[in-house]
Amino acid sequence: MRAWADALREGFREIGIDLSAEQVARCSRFREAILEWNGIAGLTAIVEGEEMAIKHFVDSGLCLHAVVPESGWGICDVGSGAGFPGVVLGILQPSARVTLIEASRKKAEFLKVALAAGGVEGRVLCCRGEDAARELDLREAFDLVVARAVAPMRVLAEYCLPLVRVGGWFVALKGPEAGEEVGEASRAVAVMGGCCEELIARDLPFGYGRRTLVKVRKVAMTPERYPRRAGMAEKRPL
Repeated sequence: MRAWADALREGFREIGIDLSAEQVARCSRFREAILEWNGIAGLTAIVEGEEMAIKHFVDSGLCLHAVVPESGWGICDVGSGAGFPGVVLGILQPSARVTLIEASRKKAEFLKVALAAGGVEGRVLCCRGEDAARELDLREAFDLVVARAVAPMRVLAEYCLPLVRVGGWFVALKGPEAGEEVGEASRAVAVMGGCCEELIARDLPFGYGRRTLVKVRKVAMTPERYPRRAGMAEKRPL
């Protein structure tokens, strides 16, 4: 079993990313914040060094296999939870402007600590994704919106695509059997102005499983009536 820092460096190298010493230090401070707050906010059951490095940190970095943010891009992580993938993307792409959306107040308070620990410039919004997309300064305002372990694709499309600018991207981190789920979400994605361009399958290092990145392009504005009021996407998915 590799030590935390070794697993982090080697794991990222396996997916084609060489971390600087400063990035390793920022990831380590972020991890320490998670361990400190875990009992308070119920952030994760994965706390062992190597497993956490791969299943949370390296897994988040896989987003860059779908879309590489340009300088100054606005990135939004919907349902950020423990800060994955949003805080990690901020560490990897320091020029990005990071927004973390989280409905749980305890987790939102933790995320403020996480941004500071990781040295990431960003903001935390304590609200649901549907409510955020109703705000004029947030609606269709982001170059890249990401989500990990939040909801099925047909629900997630309504949460996330209204936040993406036309021409921008939505990337959902899904499991190895994502194809059927994506097929079921085709109508929801289209209604929200999206077009599913690619499913990208990647193995996590050291045998920790397989990830599918669902890459969706925003090709048209989301109709004004969407997203529906909080909870409707989940109760009556498109």
